[in-house]
Amino acid sequence: MRHHGHDHHHFGPGGGHDEGADAAASSPTDPTFYRSPAEAIAAPREKLAYVVAFDRAAERPDALTVVDLDPDSTSYGTVVGWEDMPTTGDELHHFGWNACSSAFMHEGHDMTGLSRRYLLMPGLRSSNVHVADTHPDPRAPRVIKTITAQELAEKAGYSRPHTLHCGPDGVYLSCLGAASGDGGPGGIAVLNHDTFDVVGRWETDRGPQHLAYDAWWHLMHNTLVTSEWGTPAMVENGVVAEQLLNQEYGHALHFWDLAAGKHLQRVELGAEHQMALELRPAHDPEATWGLMDTVISTQDLSASIFHWHRTGTGEWAAEQVVSIPAEPLDADKLPELLRPFGAVPPLVTDISLSVDDRWLYVSCWGTGELKQYDVSDPAHPRETGSVRLGGIGDRAAHPSAPGTWLGGGPQMVETSRDGKRVYVTNSLYGAWDDQFYPHGIGAWMAKIDADTDTGGLSIDEDFFLSQEDFRGLRVHQIRLQGGDASSDSYCYRT
Repeated sequence: MRHHGHDHHHFGPGGGHDEGADAAASSPTDPTFYRSPAEAIAAPREKLAYVVAFDRAAERPDALTVVDLDPDSTSYGTVVGWEDMPTTGDELHHFGWNACSSAFMHEGHDMTGLSRRYLLMPGLRSSNVHVADTHPDPRAPRVIKTITAQELAEKAGYSRPHTLHCGPDGVYLSCLGAASGDGGPGGIAVLNHDTFDVVGRWETDRGPQHLAYDAWWHLMHNTLVTSEWGTPAMVENGVVAEQLLNQEYGHALHFWDLAAGKHLQRVELGAEHQMALELRPAHDPEATWGLMDTVISTQDLSASIFHWHRTGTGEWAAEQVVSIPAEPLDADKLPELLRPFGAVPPLVTDISLSVDDRWLYVSCWGTGELKQYDVSDPAHPRETGSVRLGGIGDRAAHPSAPGTWLGGGPQMVETSRDGKRVYVTNSLYGAWDDQFYPHGIGAWMAKIDADTDTGGLSIDEDFFLSQEDFRGLRVHQIRLQGGDASSDSYCYRT
């Protein structure tokens, strides 16, 4: 199926905004659309977080929860809003806004009426996508539409929707699986910006791409980037040890012509670097670099950060710039999958790049560590801070409850626009939670304060939500009111 709508915008390989973007920029807009990273950083502080929660047993509906982030509020650090999904068995995972700051780059929008209003929540198991309206009361979101698995399959040919971003001609929704069965290829579906109906498949020529995971872009350089995890059969029931040891999970990046939906280049990371996950392109709209993580090495159980960039010839390249080693641990303290190795892999499952492109936060879900790196020179990151919560070996407690061990570890990471606050939750994916934390994972959310001058991290002792706060559900991704470091791209020079 040919990509829809490409004749409605005009990206040039060298970037630059066009007259349509200029006209949009002069119109009244949602104040949470920021014309530059600097404007986003200077915006008012976030006061609410939206956090998705899921029922591992698939007996109760999953939920969109609202957490108070205002330290001057009497309800600070508590759940102040809750909306159940209309179905069960969704396993809400990643989710995102209908619109963001990149709307300034997209022709055809009525910027007067467009706002960061709706949250689209894919069900990674059900393949449904629920849409919640956060107006008029941001503490009381309500589901107003469900895009069914059938519509996604019939119109785009995909299933297991995972990550979404507000894109040039619709909402881009990356999916792990093909419409039928548990295999691939996965890819990107496009949803209508206004109705959220599925318009179709994005790719016109996918080249060698088969495995799918994340998708992001260098918007002013007509480039989309994708990463690789695995097909539904490879992930839905936990890590398949044989496929991991055979190096069958994703280990490459793919670069595409954004306007044409055409595959341009595959960049191999090394087959031992299994599970190429989160893409974090620079927020500077003129930049042509980004950072991404791989979960585990089949050589030594380490995890890695890679730096991708455009070379002088116009091709793309990626190099490993951080290696995080596994930590030795007695076999009797390890889950079955890891006992033969006598060590805990860090399992880097999420990363977050601050809006000013200086700080990278890395979640080591296996060891229970959140690391901070100074990436002022992204080709040479420098570790500047670390805190521990949970972990397979330590089960490190939160300072507010020193006698209570924690299941899981920092997993989903979200950074405030000014970079001073980092929020984390502890669940990775239901089957993987059970595999790596067989004694139970619970649910928790914590806040870490970041030193953005010289570096350093400290746990906020006054902010901690537990399983009771989330009514027994597990929690995954976080979105901040007004936008956050992981949801916006920009189109104007800083």
